[in-house]
Formats: sequence, C-alpha cells, structure tokens
Amino acid sequence: MTETEAELRARKERERDELYALDISGVEWQGAPGTEEHEERVEIAYLPGGAVAMRSSLDHGTVLRYTEAEWRAFVLGARDGEFDLEPSERDGGLTAQ
Repeated sequence: MTETEAELRARKERERDELYALDISGVEWQGAPGTEEHEERVEIAYLPGGAVAMRSSLDHGTVLRYTEAEWRAFVLGARDGEFDLEPSERDGGLTAQ
C-alpha cells in the first residue's frame, strides 16, 4: 500500500516537527577536517535516528535539521556534483549549476 500525497505530506510534517522538538543543546558540532575553530565554516551534528543538524560557525542561532533520508539525498547529490559552483557573468561570482 502506498501513501497518498496528503498522507506523505502529513508524515513529513510530523517528522519535521519531531526533529525540531529535539533538545540539541548538548550535541557535538563538527567542522570539515582541516578547518580551524575560528574559520567561517559549516558545522554539522549527528542526531538520533540518523538525522543531522547543520549551522554556520558564525551563526549558532540558526540551525537547520534534516532527516536521515534528506541528509542522504543531499550528500549523494553533492557527491554527484548537483551543487557544484561555476563562474557566472550575470552576477560576477559563483552560482550553483
């Protein structure tokens, strides 16, 4: 039996609410290997159930949380080049493809 669109949407909303209800005050934040504590960087923390929290080292107040499935999809996409940046004349900098 497959989920209807409404059931899927309700399940995802429930998962998100549960994830954001978690107390993460004691989690261990990790930066990319080779980066220093004082450097601007993305930091992640592993949460129960395979979930992951992500924040900027410069903004500890804004924390994004991802379910295990969302995180896996992101990591696989990044490994596959979905988020690679390339120079763009339009904005004079780097943009995602």
